Amino acid sequence: MAYEINQVLPRSFGRLKSSESNRPTFASHVRHALASLLPRYGLLIAFLALWQVSSTRGWINPAIFPPLNVILSALWTNLANGALLDDIAISLQRSGTAFAFAVVVGIPLGLFMGQFRAVEQALDPILQLFRQTSALALYPVFILLLGLGETSKIFVIFWATLFPVLLATISGVKEVDQKLIEMARTYGAGSLTVFRRVILPASVPAIFVGLRLSATTALLLLIAAEMIGANKGIGFQVMNAQYNFQIPLMFAAILLLAFLGLAANALLVLLQRRLCRWSQPNA
Repeated sequence: MAYEINQVLPRSFGRLKSSESNRPTFASHVRHALASLLPRYGLLIAFLALWQVSSTRGWINPAIFPPLNVILSALWTNLANGALLDDIAISLQRSGTAFAFAVVVGIPLGLFMGQFRAVEQALDPILQLFRQTSALALYPVFILLLGLGETSKIFVIFWATLFPVLLATISGVKEVDQKLIEMARTYGAGSLTVFRRVILPASVPAIFVGLRLSATTALLLLIAAEMIGANKGIGFQVMNAQYNFQIPLMFAAILLLAFLGLAANALLVLLQRRLCRWSQPNA
């Protein structure tokens, strides 16, 4: 009996030590996290660190480029006291309304134009002309037609966000594999079934590319629209802080816009992954 215990205990302790040695340590987790983050975010981290050190040590003018901790402090202070919350709500309302109208108009029109070559050939020249005309150049025209209120601001954002989603939808429909369409028709599918089961699902990835471009464009045009004739909004806060030489607040508003853009893009990417699992390489 004692012999059996003496034989079993060393084997048990050996298995325990081997399992503990194979268990990942905290240092290995840190190394793995750094190995995955540095190739993607290393340059950004280096840029932010250089900004902080350069401004703190006076290598650059801290009155023009404040340290990042001062900018983040200004952002937190104005969020905590509610100064920026109303501006965020108004800016999101303007850009969100324009983006929603662009989606409602652009996707159905793109699906229609992509299927009928004659319609696309008839409308493509004027669409290309409008697309190449800067929305900011047309903003004075929109102000003359619609006034200096909310309508002109929303319309100029709508105008700029319409074309990315429209053209991406047209391209997505045109790039659908014709063999899939012919196969569906061979099995007796009608035009509506082919559109619903083949064309529309195959076009969704391209449509999401247009949606992401449109979301970014909406935020870019939002700033320009709010810099003219507005008294609320993040764009207004950027200009107002610059006029009053509140440079940390100006950079805080710019940083807030960057966060909103990243959040909108991440939300669309997540939605695309949910709706287009079949198109993911690792699905």
